[in-house]
Amino acid sequence: MVVDEAILARRVARLWPHLNERQRRLLLGAEADSLGRGGIAAVARAARVSRPTVAKGVQELRLAPEPMRGARRPGGGRRRLATKDPGLVTALEALVEPATRGDPESPLRWTSMSTRQLADALAREGHAVSYRTVADLLHREGYSLQANVKTREPSSHPDRDRQFHHLADQVRAHLDAGQPVVSVDTKKKELVGPFKNGGREWRPTGDPEQVNVHDFPGEAGKAIPYGVYDVAANTGWVAVGRDHDTAAFAVETLRRWWRSMGRPAYPEAERLLVCADGGGSNGSRVRLWKAELARLAAETGLVITVCHLPPGTSKWNRIEHRLFAHISMNWRGRPLTSHEVIVELIAATTTRTGLTVRAELDEGAYPKGVKVSDEEFAALPIVHHGFHGDWNYTLYPPDLLPD
Repeated sequence: MVVDEAILARRVARLWPHLNERQRRLLLGAEADSLGRGGIAAVARAARVSRPTVAKGVQELRLAPEPMRGARRPGGGRRRLATKDPGLVTALEALVEPATRGDPESPLRWTSMSTRQLADALAREGHAVSYRTVADLLHREGYSLQANVKTREPSSHPDRDRQFHHLADQVRAHLDAGQPVVSVDTKKKELVGPFKNGGREWRPTGDPEQVNVHDFPGEAGKAIPYGVYDVAANTGWVAVGRDHDTAAFAVETLRRWWRSMGRPAYPEAERLLVCADGGGSNGSRVRLWKAELARLAAETGLVITVCHLPPGTSKWNRIEHRLFAHISMNWRGRPLTSHEVIVELIAATTTRTGLTVRAELDEGAYPKGVKVSDEEFAALPIVHHGFHGDWNYTLYPPDLLPD
């Protein structure tokens, strides 16, 4: 039979891009079978494939096997790199594992997040592999890109539970007696200006609020919100400062709260319990904090008791989840363009449980580095509690100081 191989080549070429590997074999086998003797060689030349490939197509057609799900039989195709290069996976794990185990001596600990850099490192060791293959191998070995997860806690203070019991007893005693109990702390300092604020708010589609690309502090500086949360009344008072977060600023906020909200709510109050973190401007070791509280006690006639949360438990402070969390939710997605805007947003914070908040701007100056001398500190009208007097103490008005 005379075969026009040019016509055959054109016919095969038109169908070739639309067929998978098995379908191509069957096409070649059908053409060769229809040509009879010499058909295999003719089709192989026209399609520019090997004779065994055409012969295999003829064989598959004659045997009429059941339709195959894939183009190749199970196990067909190129061998995996991990099979051809048995040391590849071991070399990859040697690069990745020191980083996941936190080995500071690993020179490639930073490459655990980049498949391209891992592929380059493997190539230098004699393992030619693409970054895509590296990704496939990592997934096959049970690796994935993961963020850090906060699960580890530093070793807790041995008296942590006892301090919480002591604090709870003080809170219960003051509340039962109708005396005010407040939780105080400084909220995260915020950049003032057209800066990105986390979260989202409803706006017309395609019209997001335009903010600065970089978060470099502007002329307005930062806002320092210091809060006072009244546990019994479920109310908050927040002073937004411009200067520094010092003990003087913290106590001044407490003073303003007492004048504006505390005294009207508790006209018969004789005592005040302040629950505070162990660090920061209201820290248990800050002399100025205690000196300013002594001054406040003298001004108001209140006996002021302070109970600090034990180390490492600042998130247990009630003001964090009763007040600050709701403020953050209220202004999410909104640029804090000025101190006045911050005050308005804080004052607009409410909850379904009845939280109300008042806020004001504090324009005062609170310089850092104010010292309390040993003589001044020794003269403070302070009585330390029998249990952890460094965490628990009471400041008295001078005329009420017990002997």
